[in-house]
Amino acid sequence: MTTAALVERMAPEELWTLFQRVVPPAPVRPQGGGHRRRGDREVLAAIVFVATSGCTWNQLPPGFGLSGVTAFRRFTEWTEARVWAKLHRLALDELGARGELDWSRCAIDSVSVRALKGGKLTGPNPTDRGKKGSKIHLIVDRQGLPLSVGISAANLHDSQALIPLVRGIPPIRSRRGPRRRQPGKLHGDKGYDYRFLRRWLASRGIRHGLARKGVESSQRLGQHRWVVERTVSWLSGCRRLHRRYERKPEHFLAFTAIAATLICHRRLTK
Repeated sequence: MTTAALVERMAPEELWTLFQRVVPPAPVRPQGGGHRRRGDREVLAAIVFVATSGCTWNQLPPGFGLSGVTAFRRFTEWTEARVWAKLHRLALDELGARGELDWSRCAIDSVSVRALKGGKLTGPNPTDRGKKGSKIHLIVDRQGLPLSVGISAANLHDSQALIPLVRGIPPIRSRRGPRRRQPGKLHGDKGYDYRFLRRWLASRGIRHGLARKGVESSQRLGQHRWVVERTVSWLSGCRRLHRRYERKPEHFLAFTAIAATLICHRRLTK
């Protein structure tokens, strides 16, 4: 496959158009100094390939026309500039402007992954024999589109992530009216069954559908909560999230934001 075909496959025109709106300008270099800077689209395609294939930076195929070192360097540069969070928000804005987001019933959940190299925001995973791990937390709309994502150590209780995750929903455009940043109702499993969370949601006008311990059967996820489980499976389409290889939490969060953006982008181009 040619370089142009690889780039078009991993960074299609619609995604590239969005990316151009958030990527910072390239730093100015002295005339005649250093090697030619690789094009942003080629590097974006290489980063998306690493995210979706799960390969290491050194395993980046030569067909992209750049080294894994170059791709990682630009990934770090863009992560520091919060490009991935901005890209996710921009994709949500486009969906909101088209009326594609359904705020009526949102859902929250988390998934644990093993952290092979340790680092900050890792901890003993109680579901994995105490091995070091991290959690990915997310809130999705009624259709499973990720509105807010975050990471934590694997031993953080889910209930501690609800408030920061709700607060982390950005103000998103609507087809009509002002921007919106909170769900009409939030569904969650028994990990969020706490009175202080129900009170906090109610104080902000958010109705809650949090499963109650000893009342609702653990055999069924629930009529409105299954969508977030489906989104977790969509996230696994980015194989880089199957395990946490990044010591720096901001790098792991960046891959999570890339995965969320790709989910939103698929809906935009559907």
